[in-house]
Amino acid sequence: MTDASVPGSKIGILLVNLGTPDATDFWSVRRYLKEFLSDPRVIEAPRWQWWPILNLIVLTIRPGRSGKAYAAVWDKLGPGSPLRAATEGQGKKLTAWVAGGGLGAARPIVEWAMRYGTPSIPDKLAKLTAAGCDRVLVFPLYPQYSATTTATVCDAVFSELEKMRLQPALRTIPAYPTDRVYIAALAQSYRDFAASLNFTPDALLLSFHGLPQSYADKGDPYPVQCAATYQALAAALANDVKATHMSFQSRFGRAEWLKPYTSDRVRELARNGCKNLVVMAPGFVADCVETLEELDMENQHFFLKAGGENYATVPCLNDSEEGMRVIYELVTRELKGWI
Repeated sequence: MTDASVPGSKIGILLVNLGTPDATDFWSVRRYLKEFLSDPRVIEAPRWQWWPILNLIVLTIRPGRSGKAYAAVWDKLGPGSPLRAATEGQGKKLTAWVAGGGLGAARPIVEWAMRYGTPSIPDKLAKLTAAGCDRVLVFPLYPQYSATTTATVCDAVFSELEKMRLQPALRTIPAYPTDRVYIAALAQSYRDFAASLNFTPDALLLSFHGLPQSYADKGDPYPVQCAATYQALAAALANDVKATHMSFQSRFGRAEWLKPYTSDRVRELARNGCKNLVVMAPGFVADCVETLEELDMENQHFFLKAGGENYATVPCLNDSEEGMRVIYELVTRELKGWI
């Protein structure tokens, strides 16, 4: 008799993305930012130093500014936050694929959660274990590994397991910066998008979320994995684009972050004669305020003001056919031995 045939034995799959406020008002955004920016993985400064800055300055000023950015893209992919809508869509399609026999006779229970905000990791783990799952596959939705993203998802999961008398067996899906299915999905997504444009791109800019340079200096592999994704995707699109560039966005605070900054790079490209620019964010599996507002609106303004003429942002994979193919492949691969 195999483990899968033990009465009550079930497998759970938990998709986890970063998080989002529940609404765009000051207090909703403040609650989200407080949880996010209180994580010592995200802000590595000593607590005695960071606590007064966070509570007396950042959480007084930033919720209003961030709330306006969220409001500009709210309901864009469905009701509420774009990240929530996209992640929920991924969860629903994975559920339907499993129910349709995507994993053969196995029927894992699929849930999705946010590392910060709702629905929370503790709530969804409790739901899976209450449903009888004695094995859980955790899928941090980050193609490139960073202690600030993938590791903090694992921290939250492991912390919850510490409270359980009966713990489920656990697997986590590793980062996949150069996975062939992932790169193929990104390349096809670009080709389909470029074919829909009324201009021919002079260049493609791959913009990744930024990271403090000091974190990389301490050994965080994120910039190396971003460069690997860039190189793999540039090679896959060698016959489809004239020039490919790489940059980092979403800088926070005064410290030096990974360079070049996206805001600087789009201006530089425009000033150097690039008139038609397409931007893509391969580090994001779902559209969010960083892609829909920062990339598509703010950086478009910078590019056009610097002399550019046409600018467009490729949608993230979200729950598209290409995006779900990546999720199906990785889930199937990591569940081997359990099903």
